[in-house]
Amino acid sequence: MGKFVIKAAKNGVKFDLKATNGQVIASSQVYKTEATCKKGIASVIANAAVASVEDQTVEGYEAQKNPKFQVYTDKGGEFRFRLTAKNGQIIAVSEGYKTMKACSAGIESVRKNSADAPIVSE
Repeated sequence: MGKFVIKAAKNGVKFDLKATNGQVIASSQVYKTEATCKKGIASVIANAAVASVEDQTVEGYEAQKNPKFQVYTDKGGEFRFRLTAKNGQIIAVSEGYKTMKACSAGIESVRKNSADAPIVSE
């Protein structure tokens, strides 16, 4: 089972969603308070399960409605995803992946690990 880890960051707090093996699969923005950080976690839990996947690496991709996982390539050519809430706000982002297959596995890991993940503080 994965877990959400809340930790101090410059100017506030943030969370990482970690898989069972301890690897970070998604991270948040910096929130001003722990309470707002927990609201961000609740949003990930609610939205990840129902979010569609929008593959922006394909020319002429079909835009999906929010909530969604947006898959894109970064400046270094790695695949990444960001999870957006129903209102379009980005609520979690991934690390870089070398392959699209690994990025897709990361999305599935977020869906699986966020559902019943406990929240811990570091």
